[in-house]
Amino acid sequence: MAWWKTESEVLRICPIVHTHNVRLMYTIDGFPDRIIAIEGKEYLYFGGTSYLGLQTDAEFQSLFINNIKKYGTAYSASRKSNIRISIFDEVDAYLAKIIGSEACVTMSSGYLAGQLVCNYFSQPDYQLFYAPHTHSALFKNQQELFASWTELENAIKQNSNKTVILFLDSIDFHGDNFPDYNFLKNLPLKDIILVVDDSHGIGITGENGGGSFKLLQSLATKELLVSCSLGKGFGIQAGAIFGSNNMINALKNTQFFGGASPATPASLATLKDASSLIATKRKQLAENMDLFLKNISNRSLFVYAEGHPTFIFQNEILANYLQENGIIVTNFRYPTENDSLMSRIVLSASHTNEDISRLCNILNSFPIKS
Repeated sequence: MAWWKTESEVLRICPIVHTHNVRLMYTIDGFPDRIIAIEGKEYLYFGGTSYLGLQTDAEFQSLFINNIKKYGTAYSASRKSNIRISIFDEVDAYLAKIIGSEACVTMSSGYLAGQLVCNYFSQPDYQLFYAPHTHSALFKNQQELFASWTELENAIKQNSNKTVILFLDSIDFHGDNFPDYNFLKNLPLKDIILVVDDSHGIGITGENGGGSFKLLQSLATKELLVSCSLGKGFGIQAGAIFGSNNMINALKNTQFFGGASPATPASLATLKDASSLIATKRKQLAENMDLFLKNISNRSLFVYAEGHPTFIFQNEILANYLQENGIIVTNFRYPTENDSLMSRIVLSASHTNEDISRLCNILNSFPIKS
């Protein structure tokens, strides 16, 4: 069963340490693959969100180049135009089948997909609620999030006049949601329209990379909409929204949708053409995660979910230790530059067994202070 080790559990074992020695910003001249060169030195890179490593895969690139020759480099006309390219409807149906929804509509980015949904519900009949750690792709202007699920639950239960729209991230990197969604089960879900950003799950988690849609659907909400970026799990610059036929048709009939340029047809065609490659990559990623977990001696260093390739920690000494030993991971201070460093080790399908063994050896040699 998939599970998160909670952040508080990790911090009891590995407390936050502020050193401010970790350099956070680098500029490189190519896509950050498994190896990156910085100031003449090569590092193994365990960061980013290229979970399947598709962006630099030669076969994937070849498919993409062939589709550019067929569909062009971009397509800026509205999907409501009188001349329509069939690949849009084809990929919408293809993705809906993978995810398990009645319908799907693709957009040019995950952010725009989230904004379409948010814009649609920004009407007087709806009351918008934002769960802790919700991504800004679902925000309307400067959005205030609830600090805790308890506060959110109380506020929703006090609402009586409007339809509740609850926004949240499926994988929020704090362990509150995926895979159990325990907090949601305390809410009157039959009266709630649930809008979930599953950008870090689509293509990676769930059956055949279907993400969390089917699991969330089993919670029997009033309505379910899942939006996402397709850049993380599927390696293309596009976004998508999944839901019922009625809901997706309503979104497609908005001025927002009609006025937005769609995803590039070449990208969407590549996603479909690369289905067997993507399945192979997903299997490789699962093997890489298994290898890492089998060889790491102290899993308690991390917040992580079984089945997802991110391993989070808040220890700047460890972040420095990795960098000194030729490993760069994702590092950022949140929400301000004065806050503690949040670090993520991210495994990719492009990592070799040797890469992962090296990472494990370095982590296993890290001196943990009691």
